[in-house]
Amino acid sequence: MTLSWILLLLTGILCTETKIVHVDLSLIGCTDSDGEDMYGLDGEEKAHADFSKGKYVMTLPKFADDFKYQDGLYERAVRDQQICKQSLNICIQSYKSPAEAEAPPMSSLYPRDEVKVGTVNTLICLITGFYPPQLTVQWTKNNKNVTHGVSSSQLRMNVNDLSFNQFFALKFTPQEGDIYTCTVDHQALEGPMTREFDVEVSEPSLGPSVFCGVGLTLGLLGVASGTFFLVKGNQCN
Repeated sequence: MTLSWILLLLTGILCTETKIVHVDLSLIGCTDSDGEDMYGLDGEEKAHADFSKGKYVMTLPKFADDFKYQDGLYERAVRDQQICKQSLNICIQSYKSPAEAEAPPMSSLYPRDEVKVGTVNTLICLITGFYPPQLTVQWTKNNKNVTHGVSSSQLRMNVNDLSFNQFFALKFTPQEGDIYTCTVDHQALEGPMTREFDVEVSEPSLGPSVFCGVGLTLGLLGVASGTFFLVKGNQCN
């Protein structure tokens, strides 16, 4: 197995006046066919280089404080990728293509929103803890391959063990009885790993309605009975 991934990590500890400790992360990585350049804080990504779009992309949520990096950051990322690939070739030659560390992925499959028949939703296939950071994902609907409406997130690195996480998503319109699968293949697995999602819409239970109806009926009977005896008592007096 050739050494096909190299990472350059710069981590720092930031401490505010209130003594809150944060971990700042800068990641530069490359393979012979791909690359990664990312900034993060406390294990969450803040921005990354999108080499297909040719720009640096901010990935902070809308509710976060506005933050911008200096101009020329994407150009620096491109230069760093060239250096990274040169270093990768040197490492392969120097270390004679040593065996590569491996960690098999774990996956889970779930809908983003509550499933309602005929309502557009998103299936999320979360894949975690894998290394090296290359894998393939295949979607099926009722045993047929699906490629339309598929998307994926950037790789997310776990700072503690340098493994990776990634989200894959499929937009779908659920119908009763449909079966969807997300199949992951990675070199650390003995074989492809598949997770299945069945579209099942449960019928609303009549139990609560029945109990409420019975309770209301008994309550009204109790009020009527009490009123009847109260009137009779007054007549006796």
